[in-house]
Amino acid sequence: MTAPRPPRTQALDFSRRLRAWYRRSARDLPWRRTRDAYHILVSELMLQQTQVSRVLEYYDRFITRFPDLEALSRARESQVLAQWSGLGYYARARNLHKLARHVVREAPAAYGATLPSTPEALRALPGVGAYTAGAVASFAYEQRAALVDTNVARVLQRALAPRLNVKRARDLTQLWAMAESMLPRTGRAVWVHNQALMELGALVCTARVKHCGKCPVRSLCKTAAMDAGLR
Repeated sequence: MTAPRPPRTQALDFSRRLRAWYRRSARDLPWRRTRDAYHILVSELMLQQTQVSRVLEYYDRFITRFPDLEALSRARESQVLAQWSGLGYYARARNLHKLARHVVREAPAAYGATLPSTPEALRALPGVGAYTAGAVASFAYEQRAALVDTNVARVLQRALAPRLNVKRARDLTQLWAMAESMLPRTGRAVWVHNQALMELGALVCTARVKHCGKCPVRSLCKTAAMDAGLR
């Protein structure tokens, strides 16, 4: 089953409403106050399968101990794991350490000891998948890059393609294509758009409860329209 992509006018309206809501309602999180690609990468890896409240306990401490890729590359793996201790999913810390050593020590001529700016180049790094690459490209470099994590997939599926199954690979591919087709025209607007999609899924269109009364795009949501038709 192929879900039709929203018309451009609808996509623009969806994004405008979402961004306006985000500017009014977004949480103040430390990784949203920076454009440092390394700091954003650390936050994105920490946030994988981990609650924001938990990450807030670790993020500043980790950045203080390892403020940049150079500092992280010089550390022993045991030191990195010690700073990560209690956060769980330790493969994330190991991959981050490998990435730092690769960029700074193994391929400095290719990277200049900094993270690349495009999703394609970021995906070539150890432990960086499609979502993380899109997040770093968008949030650090304001690239027009799509990103689809669990929250974003759920928002797009419910709002625009309720017949898709987010757990089915081919349907997830369609949601990625939909996310790319909805990107605003400028990188700065994309930064807000992507943050807003994630925030909506985290706070309003959650896995357990749909807080439709608080949703800024309710009038454009197909699931909301279907639910209303059942009443």
